[in-house]
Amino acid sequence: MKKIKRLAIANRGEVAVRIIHACHEMGIETLLLHSDVDQNSRAFRLADKTICIGGSTTAESYLNIEANIQGALAGGADAIHPGFGFLSENSEFVKAVEKAGLIFVGPSAEAMLAVGDKVNCKNLAKKLGLPLIPGYQGEDQSIENLIREADKMGYPVLAKAAAGGGGRGMKVIRKSADAKELLESARREAEAAFGNPTLFLEKYLESAKHIEFQAFGDSSGQVVHFLERECSVQRRHQKIIEEALSPSLTPDLRRKMGEAACLLLQSVGYKGAGTVEFLLDGSQFYLLEVNTRLQVEHPVTEMVLGIDLVKAQILTAEGQFIFFDSGTQKPHGHAIECRIYAEDPFKGGIPSTGLLGLVKWPEGPGRRFEYGFDEGDEITSYYDPMIAKVIVWDDNRPRAIEKMKKVLKDSVIFGVRTNIPYLIEILSHPEFVNGKMTTQFIDKYFQDPIKEPELTDDEKALVQYLIAKNKKSSIQTEREFDSPFQGTWRAQT
Repeated sequence: MKKIKRLAIANRGEVAVRIIHACHEMGIETLLLHSDVDQNSRAFRLADKTICIGGSTTAESYLNIEANIQGALAGGADAIHPGFGFLSENSEFVKAVEKAGLIFVGPSAEAMLAVGDKVNCKNLAKKLGLPLIPGYQGEDQSIENLIREADKMGYPVLAKAAAGGGGRGMKVIRKSADAKELLESARREAEAAFGNPTLFLEKYLESAKHIEFQAFGDSSGQVVHFLERECSVQRRHQKIIEEALSPSLTPDLRRKMGEAACLLLQSVGYKGAGTVEFLLDGSQFYLLEVNTRLQVEHPVTEMVLGIDLVKAQILTAEGQFIFFDSGTQKPHGHAIECRIYAEDPFKGGIPSTGLLGLVKWPEGPGRRFEYGFDEGDEITSYYDPMIAKVIVWDDNRPRAIEKMKKVLKDSVIFGVRTNIPYLIEILSHPEFVNGKMTTQFIDKYFQDPIKEPELTDDEKALVQYLIAKNKKSSIQTEREFDSPFQGTWRAQT
């Protein structure tokens, strides 16, 4: 067993902040490995030590294995935590970390390759008798063969990157005529995001729910699960709102899905946090994929179970036995997470970049805010535009929904527009309120931009006053003035 004294963080934004907080509570020093444009970020200011590992593009910095390894060594780190995204599911990175004499906070390269690679995972799951969606995971990756396989399967078909997740390299093919263009696009995205162009195909289920189980393997070799999360509210295959627990599972389904998740990870000697994702179609569930890392939405599980998954990851990496007693798996209340993005909800979610002005989070009981940027920091176009995650907990789901709406309405973010009004509309939709939403929820009800609220007479008068006060600037009209009352924090009242 080796005690970690200094941990390098090969990531950025709110997840880097999350890891820093856990380390500081454990008495571990932190070393942030960052790109040059992330020198103005909350993680940069909170870390005990920082090392710039490259330029603004991910290829220069966060996806550069050698730069991360050399940065960790130069900073005197004992271990590396990859966070999520970037190199977090790259088995070659794990091998490089261990070859350099460092501890990787996560599963072994072998376990990662066995279940993190989607093709390998499907093959293993088939041997174990787990339910799978019909698909193709063959070695012949020619576009012509992939089209033939899709034709055999019948449309719609989903093309997915074998080496990663998060919606990158994922395309829904609805007819044969579109297959070539979409497959080539998926391959390019997979190569750019994960350095691996391999694709696999599966039958696309139009009205399924997306349910994932949080599993964990500790140093004893045992794997347990910490129940499920509901992740059906997705846009372009990326989650927007997540919950724990799911309103859709019966006790019997929960037991069967949890057992399947543990069986899969137990079979490869998995250690650390891992998430087994399923599609639920009626009462039938199918294995979707395994994410061999911490999930963006892990806080909702922590809120209902009272655990700390990041600390558990670090303790496991040190070789300690960290399993919680059986009482930990008994959930209490309901938690919801909303992802706050820098985008214009009134223009279909186009990115909104720039310097943050006033940022104010309405703190209170059962409220948790994980954010990577403060007032004066810049939201750039180089990376994912997520500013923060807002998590709420309450006694039951209806109360949690109402609390989240209140928290979002009271959150203030100036300088850029955000998706807060969009999130409030989703939370207010009857299909979300009754828990019946599927992965088609956004496409069905929110394909078009939401309607921008009208200014009141008082707000218009204030805008005119501010325009007059700033007449030396280039602002000429009310429409060109980025009024805070038209901005991101003002939701329906």
